[in-house]
Amino acid sequence: MSFETISVIGLGYIGLPTAAMFASRKKKVIGIDVNQHAVDTINQGKIHIVEPDLDMIVSAAVSEGYLKASTTPEAADAFLIAVPTPFLPCEEGEVPAPDLSYIEAASKAIATVLKKGDLVILESTSPVGATEQMAAWLAEARSDLTFPQTHGDNADVNVAHCPERVLPGHVVRELIENDRVIGGMSARCSERSVELYKTFVLGECVVTNARTAEMAKLTENSSRDVQIAFANELSIICDKLDINVWELIALANRHPRVNILQPGPGVGGHCIAVDPWFIVSKTPKEAQIIHTARKVNDGKPEWVINKVKLAITEFLQANPDKTAKEVTVACYGLAFKPDIDDLRESPAMLITQKIAEMHSGRVIAVEPNIESIPEKLKHVELVDFDISAKEADVHVMLVDHQEFTKYKVTQGLIVDSKGVWK
Repeated sequence: MSFETISVIGLGYIGLPTAAMFASRKKKVIGIDVNQHAVDTINQGKIHIVEPDLDMIVSAAVSEGYLKASTTPEAADAFLIAVPTPFLPCEEGEVPAPDLSYIEAASKAIATVLKKGDLVILESTSPVGATEQMAAWLAEARSDLTFPQTHGDNADVNVAHCPERVLPGHVVRELIENDRVIGGMSARCSERSVELYKTFVLGECVVTNARTAEMAKLTENSSRDVQIAFANELSIICDKLDINVWELIALANRHPRVNILQPGPGVGGHCIAVDPWFIVSKTPKEAQIIHTARKVNDGKPEWVINKVKLAITEFLQANPDKTAKEVTVACYGLAFKPDIDDLRESPAMLITQKIAEMHSGRVIAVEPNIESIPEKLKHVELVDFDISAKEADVHVMLVDHQEFTKYKVTQGLIVDSKGVWK
């Protein structure tokens, strides 16, 4: 059974590029999102996010009639759910639990237009068992249809999990070239999912079951989190021992079987800072290393903030004629990683916010990838590099955007969490 019409639920950093890829292959694509601004922007042939080359693909797909956006689900042959999976609120020190309400809402929304022969794929990064839960929500909403949890290969509707595995800033290329993990709830579900993704995927589609596919994505990002935690912990140790951590890592990496990552101000984004908690919340007694890595990386921003406090104190001691209110602190970078505009779960954002809250003087930020300051940083001024370089007394390097590697500050004190100006 071919897929002539494809619906993508959630038009964010993953959903929109995925929808655009299908549309670029002359498939009719209906993108669904609750954000009216995003829907209107896409229908104008424009994009509401920053991702290289995506604007041209979306513009062509919309103008040729292959892509449209809506706030209301419509009938399709395949539905890809790419909505957020954040945390539920919890007390400090508690293990955060995943919030599946967006998946539940998306499932119930598309259930109204499902028909026999449809395929539903969960792309959202999810805790183990989420695909089965989605299938249960669909079955509850549509008792007139059968699903793989009860009818296996003979189900009216096929269900699978296929996590995205792309790098922001390279999404268009990696959607096409990267291998895909396909986790169907039955062999037939996997088979049909492979058929769908082969519309544009050149990488291998590797088949497994839904639970293993869910765990694969969590494992990939948890592995990275543990490796980053080692580098971050090493940076704290080296600071105490008066050792240049970047020189140390460069020397250690000369060993043919050692590849230590670079330390930073913490870990951000919607994957590495989030996914390990899905494992910890399911198996809290067993996930000891993963849990410790999360605590190390979550604690790094506070360490950076304390270094900024020390720098302010040092500046005031060297300039006794000034008060704290006269000290300007500049924070370089707000995104969660270099050369993108994505601020989700960004440690740089958190650090800048905390500095603005604790410092009585002026706090400015340099972020070349955004045009306006986020609401939570309303007391922080967004400026260009040339202004911060001249006017700041304490310079806090948080994100190694390519623009920052081209320049150096020549006055004031530096807190460099990324080794850009080491």
